[in-house]
Amino acid sequence: MPAPSSSRPPRAERAAVGREFGLYLLASAAALALDTSTLTLGLALGLSLPLAASAGFLLGLLLIYTLSTGHIFQRHRLASRRAEFLGFAAIGLAGLAATQGLLWLATGTLGLAVLPAKALSAGGVFMLNFTLRKWLLFMRPAETNLT
Repeated sequence: MPAPSSSRPPRAERAAVGREFGLYLLASAAALALDTSTLTLGLALGLSLPLAASAGFLLGLLLIYTLSTGHIFQRHRLASRRAEFLGFAAIGLAGLAATQGLLWLATGTLGLAVLPAKALSAGGVFMLNFTLRKWLLFMRPAETNLT
């Protein structure tokens, strides 16, 4: 059996990250359901795709932030909840930009319908958001060596 590497986090820390990932996945599914429902309703009401997608995203953002800070992540890098929310939202906006770009590419260039395009974009944006939020907002600086 190889000697434990000092660069690897302890088993308990890996388990905690796995737990957070699982809970974040469930919370993201709820936020995605709210996002997609809002998108669908917005399109049915005659909103443009970017506007309907943005409205859905914003409602999903509020839900995932509430669940993330209340039930998923126990550690906070920033003392200010206002700064934390702004960082959380900024990461979400990066995800929104990625979603918009992927929706445009998938619907405009590849000819996919909106909902299949949304499903394809969701996985990559989920991973982007979880990773950035975990590392930048919900992990103390000394813990960032999770290789």
